[in-house]
Amino acid sequence: MTDPSGVEATMSNFAFNNPAFQQQDPRNVATYPGGPQATQGPYTPPPAQTSAFTHAGVDAATNAHLEGMYAAPPAGAIETDRMTVEDTVWKTAGLFGILLVTAVVGWMWTWSSAIATGQANMMPWIIGALGGFVLAMVVTFTSRKKVRPGLIWAYAAFEGLFVGGISAFFELIWPGVVVQATLATVSVVGVTLALFASGKIRASAKMTKIVMIAMFGYMAFSVLNLILMWTNVPMAGGAFGLYSMDVAGIPLGLIIGILVVFMAAYSLVLDFDQIQQGVRNGAPRQYGWLGAFGIMVTVVWLYVEILRILAILRGNE
Repeated sequence: MTDPSGVEATMSNFAFNNPAFQQQDPRNVATYPGGPQATQGPYTPPPAQTSAFTHAGVDAATNAHLEGMYAAPPAGAIETDRMTVEDTVWKTAGLFGILLVTAVVGWMWTWSSAIATGQANMMPWIIGALGGFVLAMVVTFTSRKKVRPGLIWAYAAFEGLFVGGISAFFELIWPGVVVQATLATVSVVGVTLALFASGKIRASAKMTKIVMIAMFGYMAFSVLNLILMWTNVPMAGGAFGLYSMDVAGIPLGLIIGILVVFMAAYSLVLDFDQIQQGVRNGAPRQYGWLGAFGIMVTVVWLYVEILRILAILRGNE
């Protein structure tokens, strides 16, 4: 009869004689759940598994990062410090907001003077025109080195004073002309922008050269007309000087005015094109101020020309 204790001892000895237990491989000891490492910390997987787990963790982190990037909103002008169409639009809206505020000041200044004295005060018109002209020259000739938004804001303020003063002056003489000029200006700007956005019209080197020559010619004509009006030359009679002359029964101001409106519309195309080129070329964000400045200069010019055309037409009724 076999002693159970002897059998258990024999079996236990046989088990311990297994080479797996005889060989003191550090890996066997390190990976055995009940080994020494059990008192030192959590279970540590073999190197192969550790490497796999590490790669899996890195891949998961990378995927999460990419998903976060895709889910995040696109980088704007502030993050990239680059010129964008949206940022330029906001800058343009801000400048026109300043223009509207000071235009109200110019309007009320001129209108209140007319009510009090029976004669419109031309000071808002003159101050705004002179201040706007000087600032426009400074911005134009100094912005190649550094763009100064403060000067552009100041220009918008002076232009508003000019627009408000001249609008009130014309409104006192020809009631309703300001609303007509405003609607016409908005229509021209809207149509021009729509045609440019759709690709129907684009700026070309040849057309730009022609328009620039015409603009210099028009500038010379305007200066000459002012000089003749200030010196009371008879041939420059009428409320608008040479513009009041008739050519084949048609006021010269109407003929020139229509051509000027086309020039102003093409200038808007040039403004839009420059903004588009700046965005494509990754121009610094500050150049969005120049794009907004160019649009404001052109729109004010367009408005004044349309206002004059309508006044000439109303004067011949």
